Amino acid sequence: MQHQAHTSSAPAKRDRPRWRDLGATATVLLLATALSACQTITPEQRRAADEAQCRSYGFKPRTEAFANCLMRIDLERRLERSIRLNSPYYGPYYGGPGPYWW
Repeated sequence: MQHQAHTSSAPAKRDRPRWRDLGATATVLLLATALSACQTITPEQRRAADEAQCRSYGFKPRTEAFANCLMRIDLERRLERSIRLNSPYYGPYYGGPGPYWW
């Protein structure tokens, strides 16, 4: 007796895009991207990055020039933050080119 492959009389399912799956995937990717943009850096990570930057400039650790480099990076960061916090052009955007747009 020969064994024959089983064939179904029901029509084969048509391959179609799974929009719900695509939407869920897009949502997860969008959420992951948004969360990665909000990633904070620890003080230790910031210090390590600053030290690496000063070494890339050619300064040797434990020298006065290296310390000055670190200090200038810190002062620049503080200045940029101060400008952002005190400027009327940084903050919520309401649709106009400036604060007095009618």
